[in-house]
Amino acid sequence: MPIDLGKKAPAFTLKDQDGTTHKLADYAGRPVVLYFYPKDDTPGCTQETCDFQASLPKFKPNKAAIFGVSILDEKSKAKFAAKHGITFPLLADADHEIAEKYGVWQEKSLYGRKFMGIMRTTYLIGPDGKVAQRWDNVKVNGHADAVLQAVNQL
Repeated sequence: MPIDLGKKAPAFTLKDQDGTTHKLADYAGRPVVLYFYPKDDTPGCTQETCDFQASLPKFKPNKAAIFGVSILDEKSKAKFAAKHGITFPLLADADHEIAEKYGVWQEKSLYGRKFMGIMRTTYLIGPDGKVAQRWDNVKVNGHADAVLQAVNQL
């Protein structure tokens, strides 16, 4: 089940594309954008990630931390980040433990085949550590701008 607004965001400790460990607790007092994407270097995920990268300067005044989260390991994230010039942390949730905690590891269907995967979902965690906003079944176009507007309203 996805986390409801106003609830405490589940803690996480994950490594990024450079092998650096990030803990949610390290960002207390700051807005945190946690966007879950299905897979590195696929068209929608690439556009979403590049849109957040392009918007990074606009998030800076709010001291917002941006994290992309998906399955696959740090090596895959490093290749993806290098190919597209991504400078913010892409977190490796290889065993989908955090995706499950956030309720985004769900059954999907493609061409009649059912499988488990990450649903494209974004959480905005307020400086108080609680979920301030959640976007389900994210449509990539304009999404980074919508998240920025929400951060500006915190």
